Amino acid sequence: MEKVRVWVLVLAVLLVGMPFVGCSKPPEAEREAAKKAMDAAVSAGADKYATADFDAAKKTWDTAESQMKEKKHKEAKQSYIDVKAAFEKAAAAVEAGKKAVADQAKAALQNLEGAWKKLEATAKKMEKKLKDKKTAWTTDAKAIKEGLGKAKEMIIESPAEAKAKLDELKVLMNKWGNTFKEMTVGTKKPKATKTKK
Repeated sequence: MEKVRVWVLVLAVLLVGMPFVGCSKPPEAEREAAKKAMDAAVSAGADKYATADFDAAKKTWDTAESQMKEKKHKEAKQSYIDVKAAFEKAAAAVEAGKKAVADQAKAALQNLEGAWKKLEATAKKMEKKLKDKKTAWTTDAKAIKEGLGKAKEMIIESPAEAKAKLDELKVLMNKWGNTFKEMTVGTKKPKATKTKK
């Protein structure tokens, strides 16, 4: 009878302990390290200047988080290790990305400054024809001048924002370029045609 009790007790311990045999603990240290790497990458500007690497790392993060929810701790641990490496790669790529965006912004600024000089010259020629659009032109011209100056200052510190600003100014300048073209077309006299007798 004593042997039966011992066997029942051993069997009970085994049954209770079995579910925990295959389970590993959640990889909290790896998750925390990956989170720190992600925060560092965001602080460095990887989300703006190394977007391909950053987006790939973010997808791996989402996979790791999903694995954690599903209690696939072994897979999640490896995913978090991969996430950390991916975010570190993204952070390392920021300087090269920032330089590339700064070069694009400088080229855009140069083009827009040239276009702005032409637009101003056209506006001076069209001054009498502006009439009801003169106030809008004056306001937009001031915004364009100030915007070009601000963008020039921003290129070094924040080239992505400078490029976005230049894109806005380009749209505004194109609007006025089209307006001036329409005003010119409307005032041209049609050529007289000769008729044969």
